[in-house]
Amino acid sequence: MDVYEAPSTWTAEPVRPRWQLALRFAGSIVWFPVVCVLWGAIAAAFIVVGMFAEVITVFSNTLERGYLGAMDVMLNRVTRLASWCVSWPELRHEGDAGFYKARVDKAVAKWTARASAPVDPKKPRPPVECAISLRDYRGVGGWYVAEVALAQGWELRPTDVRREVRLWWSAASKAA
Repeated sequence: MDVYEAPSTWTAEPVRPRWQLALRFAGSIVWFPVVCVLWGAIAAAFIVVGMFAEVITVFSNTLERGYLGAMDVMLNRVTRLASWCVSWPELRHEGDAGFYKARVDKAVAKWTARASAPVDPKKPRPPVECAISLRDYRGVGGWYVAEVALAQGWELRPTDVRREVRLWWSAASKAA
C-alpha cells in the first residue's frame, strides 16, 4: 500500500452534514426509481435490437464487440446517474466507524469466499479481481479495506481510493 504517496487519500471521508444527507435521501426516493426504469428500458431496447442484430453478428465479430461495448457504456452512464443517491443505512449511520468496518468486513469476506471457491470444470473460474466501492468504506477509509484484504490474502491493485479500492486475489497467481 503506497500510503506514503498521499496519506490523506487513504483516510476516512469527512462526515457529511445531516441536512445534506436528508435532502439526498429525499431526492433518492424520487430519483432512484426513475433511473431503474430508464436502465430497464435501455437494456430492453438493446436486447430487442440485439435479437435482430444476431443475424449480422454471426458474420462479424467487430459488430458484436462494438454492440456489446455500446451497451456497456450506455448502461454504465445510466447507472452513474444514481451515484449521488443515499440509502437509509447511510443516512442513519453517517460517521459511525463501526458500521463501515462491518460493511468492509462483509464485502471483503464475500469476495474472499467467491475467489477461494474450488474450481468447477463446468462453471466459470472464480473471480480473481474485485473492487470495494467508496460507499462501503467512506467512514473508515481505504487503509482499513487494505488492512482487512491483505489479512485475507488479497493484493492491492492501482487504485483511485476516492472511488474504490481494487484488489487482486494473490492465490490465483500461485495456482496458475
